Amino acid sequence: MAGVNTLARDVRQCTICKDFLPLGPRPIIQLHEQSRILIAGQAPGLKVHETGIPFNDASGDRLREWLGVSKETFYDEKKIAILPMGFCYPGKGKSGDLPPRPECAPKWRAALLESLENIQLTLVIGKYAMAYHLPNESKKVTEVVANWRAHWPLIMPLPHPSPRNNIWLKKNPWFVAEALPKLRERVASLLAESTE
Repeated sequence: MAGVNTLARDVRQCTICKDFLPLGPRPIIQLHEQSRILIAGQAPGLKVHETGIPFNDASGDRLREWLGVSKETFYDEKKIAILPMGFCYPGKGKSGDLPPRPECAPKWRAALLESLENIQLTLVIGKYAMAYHLPNESKKVTEVVANWRAHWPLIMPLPHPSPRNNIWLKKNPWFVAEALPKLRERVASLLAESTE
């Protein structure tokens, strides 16, 4: 099995779906063999594509708030790995960004996940990541997130932290009241362990 560094290098050079990407390939990932927390998201947005920094947008601000971590901690690859379902910006659709390109996960995901041997918590964000990481769950994001205790403490399904989901958050106050405190507590514990 290839090591994390080799895989990361190969992913960053990937052009498998170059003919389908409006702005060309720019795979954006963050990982290290010591990573304890994995963020399994959807695909980079336009701002992330432009900067090359994962979650460098309003969604990232909210996600960091949910986790109770600073930008410095969030971007420490020895603590947090970030592997979206699609590594490149897929382009705009009628109601937001297009889905992650389907070529990424079959080509790279199994080997990457296998190489991350120290992951203690996987945050599964949005329906595409849920379909991959929690294939036996409902297809409805709200139902999967509401059932978070079934996967705790190894996996935490999350709605997308996009500002587009403000209505979802208002309709589901239990998420902020019940799930987020547990998530912050677990993240803090894992990060404390990683510095010992």
